[in-house]
Amino acid sequence: MKTKNIVFLIIISIILIFFIFLALKIYFEVKNYNKQINDLQISDIDLSSVKDGIYRGEYITIPVSAKVEVTVKDHKIIDIKLLEHRNGKGQPAEAIVEKVLKDQKLKVDVVSGATASSKVILKAIENALLSN
Repeated sequence: MKTKNIVFLIIISIILIFFIFLALKIYFEVKNYNKQINDLQISDIDLSSVKDGIYRGEYITIPVSAKVEVTVKDHKIIDIKLLEHRNGKGQPAEAIVEKVLKDQKLKVDVVSGATASSKVILKAIENALLSN
């Protein structure tokens, strides 16, 4: 009887340790992700230096990423295609594309409730425009 209790306690201890390590891993991944998003800076691009063309850009964090195709003509952004947006619950951030087109700049307000996805899309657009 004693041996069964010891084996049971060992198994419970191993399971408990496993879940503690799993919880710590998730905690530090979320903390790292939040820091990465908070530290993400979007630079405004001087469109007068961007030549006519179609440019692709992307930005990847885990779990949010975006790939875009930006069309520039006469130093104006005339189209932004969101080729891919892995967003979790950040789909409303896709409205940021219209804000950029309307304002012709990247320094626009992020979509409330979808800050991470908004920033990732903006960074992908910035990367596209910087690739010219």
